[in-house]
Order: sequence, then C-alpha cells, then structure tokens
Amino acid sequence: MTASIVGWAHTPFGKFDAETVESLVVKVANEAIADAGISAGDVDEIVLGHFNAGFSAQDFTASLVLQADPALRFKPATRVENACATGSAAVHQGIRAIAAGAAKIVLVVGVEQMTRTPGPEIGKNLLKASYLPEDGDTVGGFAGVFGKIAQGYFQKYGDQSDALALIAAKNHKNGVANPYAQMRKDFGFEFCRSESEKNPYVAGPLKRTDCSLVSDGAAALVLTDSETANSFAKAVNVRATAHAQDFLPMSKRDILAFEGCTVAWQRALEKAGVTLSDLSFVETHDCFTVAELIEYEAMGLTPRGQGARAIKEGWTLKDGKLPVNPSGGLKAKGHPIGATGVSMHVMTAMQLTGTAPEGMQLPNAKLGGIFNMGGAAVANYVSILEPAK
Repeated sequence: MTASIVGWAHTPFGKFDAETVESLVVKVANEAIADAGISAGDVDEIVLGHFNAGFSAQDFTASLVLQADPALRFKPATRVENACATGSAAVHQGIRAIAAGAAKIVLVVGVEQMTRTPGPEIGKNLLKASYLPEDGDTVGGFAGVFGKIAQGYFQKYGDQSDALALIAAKNHKNGVANPYAQMRKDFGFEFCRSESEKNPYVAGPLKRTDCSLVSDGAAALVLTDSETANSFAKAVNVRATAHAQDFLPMSKRDILAFEGCTVAWQRALEKAGVTLSDLSFVETHDCFTVAELIEYEAMGLTPRGQGARAIKEGWTLKDGKLPVNPSGGLKAKGHPIGATGVSMHVMTAMQLTGTAPEGMQLPNAKLGGIFNMGGAAVANYVSILEPAK
C-alpha cells in the first residue's frame, strides 16, 4: 500500500452544546494540518465523512472544511457516507486517491453532532442505517435491531450475558485512560452484568451498558504517499485495506455470522501478508457489546459460537494475546457516527508511534488492525497499519 498517515487531530467525544458541525470540522482540520507540519495550501484533496441522516440541518457539508483556511479554497472536496462506517469510507477514499496518484496530500475529516437531536428523533435517524421495509418499525430503533441479533445469538449458542458484561466492563476500564473518551468510568463487571435503575434493559437482552453512546465529536488525519512520508516527523504506513459490502436486508444473510466482516478481514490480512496472530491489537466496532462478541468470531479469533472464550479467558484484555479496543471502543469513547472510523485510525496511529495517552499505550505495538462497520455488518472496512520508522 502506498499511503501513510503523517498527522492527526481528535476532539474529545461527548455532548457539546457550544459546538456545531462546522466548528468541529474547522478545529480538527486546522489541528491535523498543523500536526503534520504542512500548510493548508499543501493539501491536494479533502474527504469529509459525515453521516448526518437528519442530525444536522446543514447538509452538503464537504465545503465546510474550507472554512478552516482560505488556502483550502478550490481544492477538490467530497463528502462520503456509509452509515456507521462513514469515517473509514472517508479514510479509504483518501488512500485510493494517494494510490492512484491523483493526490499527494489528502486531508480526511470525520464529524457528527448527534446530541442536539431529541431522543425519539435520534432513534429514527439511526434506524435509517437498517433496511426500513423490514426493520422500520423496530421498537428501540437500532438498539432494537441489535437486540434481535443478541436474542438470536443467545437462542443458538446459549445465554451470553456474562460475556457481554465482561466486554462492557473491559471497554469502560480501558476508556478511563483515554482523555478523548466520552465516558471515563470503570463500572466493573457486576454493574454491567446486573439490571438496575441505572442499567435497565434497552432491547432484548441488551442493557444500557451494552450500548454505545450518542455523541458529538470530530477527528482528522493527513495522508501522503509513503515515499513523501519519509520526510515527515512521524508516519504510520497503511499496510493493507479491505472493504466488503453485504446485503442490507438481514433476511438475505446469516445475521449471526457477520460474513462481510470475515471477508474484509480475510482480504486485508492476505494483502498485508500477515495473520491475525501477528497483530499487536485491534480497534473494533463495538456499537453494541454483542457486535464485539460476534466480531471475535468473524475475524477468526475463535470458532463460531465460541466468542465468549476470547473475553472470559482474557485474550482481548490490554495484557491479553490480542488486546481489543484499548481506546475504550465506541462503548466508552463514544460514537459520533461520521467521526468514528477516522477516530479508530487516529487511535491506532497513536499506539503505533508510541504517543497514545499514558495508561492507554500498549508496549511494543507494531501492527494494528481496525474494523469499522456500517449497519448490521453491511459496510465492512478493515485497515492494517504499521509504523513507518
């Protein structure tokens, strides 16, 4: 792969009444450009990841990036969207522009502002990432969709409430060390496992601690070709990428298998010439804890139906054989949809350059994997990154 990440920026994720989509975009665009040590005029192309789906009254947002600096005027700028994988779609489009020789330096920004939207509208907006003819009346919105998936998994493989609570507890504990995370609190297994007034059931067997957060936030990164990256102060090479799009209706596939996730991982690992065991860590898409559980199986960490082993035996803890979501994942970090995939790449780049926040940094991280998905395993993106130096 010919692309490298040479600069980045990341806002905290959370609820920010004083921010707008525009202000978040401008902030991370300027910070990423400065972090890369370039000027805005050096940027050849801009890609913005912004899901929107009704969260922002302002649509047609690609040109908002130009607000960051007058020197960005007249640069090609495109907004991309692929549900909850929108951020990775933007990163991959930037990588393709570099690989094609169409651009030497690409600025990628991901953003979402969700918390200004009333609760019922949030559920309605998120449900647009499902197949409405089948799922449009699902109680609980997108949480209801994954509640059905969790129920189906429990029916086939047995009650996995302990595993889901362990995943939630792991990610919340990891998030404590992440200053960008929306929720920096170690709830512990017992709280995540037990139904309570503060942790009620939301949909099917999923409790509040099984669901990612409604968030505002943005992240950005600067891409260049790997040869040019040698002249930058820091660089993380994109060793491989893969994108597998699956059918939107869940009725047309085995929803408990996340087959698109499997295909994307297999393609990326093959392109990179590595195996899953070669990875130092993975940032994966835990929009709901059951998603992370099934992703253990889909990525090949365990056989089908045995994902619980990975968390119960400690494989995916920060000191396990394959740490998963050392950032806290979407569960603790938050999930501003268009920003999530870009955030995953930034967090991975930090790990691989030894610049992750204290307590979050893994020792000797050499190869990082990213899985970001849109919908219920519909848009499946995998990236494999490594330090350039």
